[in-house]
Amino acid sequence: MPDAELLRSTLRDEWHLVPTEITALDDVLLSYGWEVTTSTDRYVVRLSDPESRLPVEAGLAAADHLRGRDIPAGEPVRTLSGGLTAQTGAGAFAVLRRLPGRRLDGGDPVDQQWWGDRLGAVHRALQGFHHPGLRSWQPLDPGAGHLDAEPWLRGAVAEASAAATRLMVTDRLTYGVLHGDPAPGGFVVDPGTGRAGLLDCGASGVGPLVYDVAAAVLYAGGVPRSGELIDGYLAAGPVGADELHAVLPVLLRLRWAVQADRAARHGSAEGLQLARAALEE
Repeated sequence: MPDAELLRSTLRDEWHLVPTEITALDDVLLSYGWEVTTSTDRYVVRLSDPESRLPVEAGLAAADHLRGRDIPAGEPVRTLSGGLTAQTGAGAFAVLRRLPGRRLDGGDPVDQQWWGDRLGAVHRALQGFHHPGLRSWQPLDPGAGHLDAEPWLRGAVAEASAAATRLMVTDRLTYGVLHGDPAPGGFVVDPGTGRAGLLDCGASGVGPLVYDVAAAVLYAGGVPRSGELIDGYLAAGPVGADELHAVLPVLLRLRWAVQADRAARHGSAEGLQLARAALEE
């Protein structure tokens, strides 16, 4: 995670924002996040990898698209120069206005219903959404050099990637715009209105929608702990139960491989250990 001074200086120089309080958000796989309070407003700040700038901007545009379809989502705040993001040596910063409400608890059954429902609604609302920053779904490169970090790693990543490729070739899957990293803390519910929404859309891409469900299931602690999440998604989303249950195991394995890849890229021994244990089950 970058130091606080980089965050403060970027907010000051690019957005003219002076934080009075900064709180780190729960860890997600693909970015760092903070809730930032100023004297006048509250914001969510995201920092993604440098190469993710265009997908991040696609996600910001997707948030605007959702707001136009009555799904509460964080409103992107442009930089002083009019950009959606600010590029730094640490990556691409983005700022969104913080939606009112509390962040969801992934272990709470009622919150899981909200979580699944909103993820399904997002998938439906983004059907037909287009943006030049949307990347094709290709989450892994089995030939990447950092996969030499552990003897088991390259083989596990290649196997999970090949299984997903076979699935896409042999099965008819429902494709669409992905959130990419739908952690429960990225969704909120406003107790005053009963409305639920999301803080941001992540670095968006196009792929099989069940991949987002698999990512959410991992955040919830696995399939046995995700019943309400899955039920909520099936009631609101465009993917049917037969497809979801048939392809979820393969895409869960792929998501674990993505986590292993990410841990190797960033030198996280703990992350590699967790991913290995899951992939070897």
